Amino acid sequence: MPHPDTLPAVLAGPLLRRLEPRRLVLWLVGSRALPLTLKLHCAERSLEIPLGQDQCQIVPVGRQAFIHLIDVRLDAALPQDVIINYDLLVEHAGIAEWAPHLLYADTRCPSFVLHSHIHQLVHGSCRKPHHKADEGLLCVDRLLADAQTPADRPALLMMSGDQVYADDVAGPMLRAIHELIARLGLFDEYLEGAVVDDSSSLYGHRASYYNRADLLPALDSNETLRERFFGGVKKPIFTSSTADNHLVTFAEVMAMYLLVWSPTPWSLITAQPPQLDADEAARYAREQVHVDKFRDGLPGVARVFAHLPTLMIFDDHDITDDWNLSAQWEETAYGHPFSKRIIGNALLAYLLCQGWGNNPDAFDELVGQTQALATQAQNNHLDAQAQDDLLAALLKFQRWHYVLPTTPALVVLDTRTRRWRSEFNLKQPSGLLDWEALSELQQELLDHPSAIIVSPAPVFGVKLIETVQKVFSWCGHPLLVDAENWMAHRGAAQVILNIFRHSRTPGNYVILSGDVHYSFVYEVLIRHRNAGPRIWQVTSSGIKNEFPPRLLEWFDRLNRWLYSPRSPLNWFTRRRTMQVVPHIPEHAEAGERLWNSAGIGQVFFNERGQPDTIYQHNADGRTRTRMIAPK
Repeated sequence: MPHPDTLPAVLAGPLLRRLEPRRLVLWLVGSRALPLTLKLHCAERSLEIPLGQDQCQIVPVGRQAFIHLIDVRLDAALPQDVIINYDLLVEHAGIAEWAPHLLYADTRCPSFVLHSHIHQLVHGSCRKPHHKADEGLLCVDRLLADAQTPADRPALLMMSGDQVYADDVAGPMLRAIHELIARLGLFDEYLEGAVVDDSSSLYGHRASYYNRADLLPALDSNETLRERFFGGVKKPIFTSSTADNHLVTFAEVMAMYLLVWSPTPWSLITAQPPQLDADEAARYAREQVHVDKFRDGLPGVARVFAHLPTLMIFDDHDITDDWNLSAQWEETAYGHPFSKRIIGNALLAYLLCQGWGNNPDAFDELVGQTQALATQAQNNHLDAQAQDDLLAALLKFQRWHYVLPTTPALVVLDTRTRRWRSEFNLKQPSGLLDWEALSELQQELLDHPSAIIVSPAPVFGVKLIETVQKVFSWCGHPLLVDAENWMAHRGAAQVILNIFRHSRTPGNYVILSGDVHYSFVYEVLIRHRNAGPRIWQVTSSGIKNEFPPRLLEWFDRLNRWLYSPRSPLNWFTRRRTMQVVPHIPEHAEAGERLWNSAGIGQVFFNERGQPDTIYQHNADGRTRTRMIAPK
């Protein structure tokens, strides 16, 4: 194992996370526990803050990998709506020395802006490294490079799910993950309920690439489990999902985060293909082309994270496909120690890499348990019982959601772990929020004049696609079509619509969503009520993912025919009391409502919290599509 001094001090980051005038939260990963100093400069004011234990918590995830969460509380508020330059000194060396790729031209350090209100933001989801589409986050890099004034910068980047794909991993990416695990000495672990005994045996097993289903015990009772995690579940209506390289260990998921957020780890490895048969080798070579292109764009991605406050929430692929879709799914997945470990490991990595920076105060106890687990590691192996205890606590945790005290208020929903399960048919899709969570949501919204709600899945989706999902659910096969939408569960649908109708909840709602890999904007009004509220459903296409184009074209066309404003079919939907008005994208052909191009969404707000203009920036860089024109 190489000596720590041969590795870069900083492996990933800094990422700007939750920034407020009196509190700054940043995230980075070092190859050791780093002595850090934060420097701030704006106008005539400069601050230099040595980061001790009170301002920087450190969690080891391997011999040479240490997560640092910087959480600085300030006595005096920083100014808003101005550029604030910052630097992180590592033993007197600044970012210009140890990460020059994070700087824009003619600058000596990164910067950020604390906006007094959310005047504009960018948002997206679904960033799959080996998808053939271009990188949508590079659209944000170009926006920041062109920004001339503080007002030109978005207030924040909202990533609303599938920041990583733990369940759909290319062979070259998995090979890079294993090389990085070895290079950094990421923690090993023992595995219960698998053919292999521990993580090191998994990495070297012949079935580790493209055949992870073979690592399950050969028992008839595990057939459903095999399909759930590694079988490459066929989805004839929408897509084919390949799970045969599904990440298993905590180290694998941690390495994935490093490799999708920073160019530095790629410079530490020279991954060569593993032993494969002819078909697998051909697939590996095809995937290598897309992974290489993804890697080459990472300096720009890291630059975005260093300049723009970034907030996140999970969706299913951050953990595993169809995560908690139904009560039957939960019984199957959590009823076996191996699958429970797989889910728990991904959730632990999410805690450390995403959730912690959203709302640090919510995670003190879990982070303390994680630090204890790392401290107890012997011979670089995590203690199995302590790991199981921590993962059990994670699976019961219910504070992943959060609210930002911004103007408008930003409410970010956890639609994955607090589900309204069907009591009569365990196969039926669960509601995305249970009654208690929906009641809490209503309390958060009371008396706000306007609100931005982040729901990974659209609240108001495409009616035809939701109908197809309902038909498959009736037939007992919701997993075949990802039957997860707000209208799929009667109770959840009725309550969320009632919240919108409540007289004390906001008069203006903007719902930001992703998940579906295409873009659309709906304006929603309550029928026979002139006083509001006004609702906009703004859905951005995948950051690096797209819907099958011909299939989407037919869905779009059929949806316009079958669910036109005068169609009687509208009265069979659960939102029949709502008038849904689709906006036609600027570059659409033949009246298309759905826009299919990887990229990033951008929303501009007026003083009342209503969207003025909505753009979809296409990742290919050729066009940006206006979804709502100025009024």
